[in-house]
Parts: sequence; structure tokens; C-alpha cells
Amino acid sequence: MDRELWSGLAVFAEIIEAGSFAAAATRLGLSASALSHAMRSLEARLGIRLLDRTTRSLAPTEAGEQLLLKLRPALASVAEGVAELGLARDRPAGRVRINAHRPGAVHVVLPRLATLAQRCPEVAVELVVNDGLVDIVAERFDCGVRHEGGLQGDMVSLRISDAMPLVYAASPGYLAAHGVPRAPEELGAHRCISYRHTSSGALHRWDFLRDGALVQQAVPTSFVTNDVDVMRDAALAGLGIVCLLEAQAAPHLADGSLVALLPGRAPVLAPNHLYYPSRRQPSAAFRAFLAVMRG
Repeated sequence: MDRELWSGLAVFAEIIEAGSFAAAATRLGLSASALSHAMRSLEARLGIRLLDRTTRSLAPTEAGEQLLLKLRPALASVAEGVAELGLARDRPAGRVRINAHRPGAVHVVLPRLATLAQRCPEVAVELVVNDGLVDIVAERFDCGVRHEGGLQGDMVSLRISDAMPLVYAASPGYLAAHGVPRAPEELGAHRCISYRHTSSGALHRWDFLRDGALVQQAVPTSFVTNDVDVMRDAALAGLGIVCLLEAQAAPHLADGSLVALLPGRAPVLAPNHLYYPSRRQPSAAFRAFLAVMRG
């Protein structure tokens, strides 16, 4: 149905409901002459008179009555739909889709979702873990999470974590068999566990701090995987030296199953940022999610 016809039908129903052109004009914020013109256009378009009107009264014709029987339920359904939109705007409910790299997903987003579930039980979350760069608009995500340098352009950005330190570590068994490296240059004589980025296929580079600057050091790779949990498990099994997030390695450093190496030489990853398209009317569910991510 085209806009002009729908507008005319709505005006017709409002005139009958209000009882006069003047009262309907007040409700709609239009002039009585504008409503009169709209009714004449509607009747001309339909080819039938819908209103019997005099200077003192108006009433629907028989055809108008028949039209109202069909029109009123339709208008009521539209009003109900608009009201439901209002509830969706104001009440946190629905699904929030997030695309996050693994460090952000596991160590920043996931720990806060229990709070969201407690506050807003009608909000569902879909958390997709992806270490590559993703067009969150094209892929229909509400937001993404990446380190500061990997954000998609033209987005609203919200910092949601501090910087994330890395640590180089190995198991006591490996160190007993191969010795303890005292400098990055000594890693050439060791077995190293490396991460391969699924999206690009590139190996994660090993960087080291030297006099406040990052220096890249080539290391021999004896075991490669695309999963950081497998990297950790490989190190625990004694397969070699690994580079992990300090937060991931912490429980194993605490219980002695891993030993930190090269103190002061491991780099620090940039803070995590949540980013999303600028939008005038974000859903209540997404607003609730943002509130939890802000902490």
C-alpha cells in the first residue's frame, strides 16, 4: 500500500474517532482544511463517498462503515506493533552479537557476562571468537573487540581493559633438559612453541623489550598451533618455550607447572577496545551490554 493511500485511511479513521474535522485536526496537529483535502483525495481515489457531512455533523456512509470494520483492527495492530517497539527500545531484551579476538573474548568480555545475565536475563549474547580483522557491519555484528591498533575505521571506540602483559615460560622438565635461556639471543638453541594466525596464515612474531623499544627476534619453531590453549598445554607437556598472556599463564606460574623466563623482556599488548558503528537508536539490549563492559 502506498503512503498517500495509507495516510488518507488513517485520517478517515481519526475523523470518525474524534467526531469532527476540528477535533481530529487538533489530535493530528494539522489544519481542518488539510484534513478536508485529504478526505476529498481519498474519496476520489476510491471512487466512493465515505462520509456524510453537514456544517453541524458528520457520519460514515454505509461504505465508510464497512471500510471501518476492516480498518480499525489494522490500525490497532499497527499501534500494538509501535508499542512493542517502544518496549524493545526501553527494556533490555534480544540478542547482542560480538566479534572478539581470543584475548579480549576470554579475559575481558566473558568474565563480565555473568553480571549482564544477572541484570538483564532477557538479553542473549553470541560471542564469536576471531583473531582476524572483520567488517562487523557487513557481518551483522553489534560490536567488535580488538587491541587498540586493530580497530575498524569510522567507529565509536570504548576502552574496556588495561594493557595486557605477555610472559615467556616453559615447564620445569623442559628447562631441566635444555637449560634456562638468559637472553633472547639464546633462544636459537631452544625449542619454541608458536602461534599461527588463522586469518592470515602468518606466525606470531616474537618481540622483546630492549631499552624500552621492541626488538624482533627470530626463534626456531618446533611446534605450531592456531589455538592458545593448545600452546599452553604444549608448554605444560614440556614441548618447549611459549609466549602467553600473563593472565593465561598465571595459575601455572603460581603452582610451579610453568616457569617465567627472560624477566623484563616480554612485551605488553595494547589495551582492548570495544568498537561499534555510530547509531542514533541502539537497542536497549546493546545499551545494557555497553554498561556492563564499561564496568
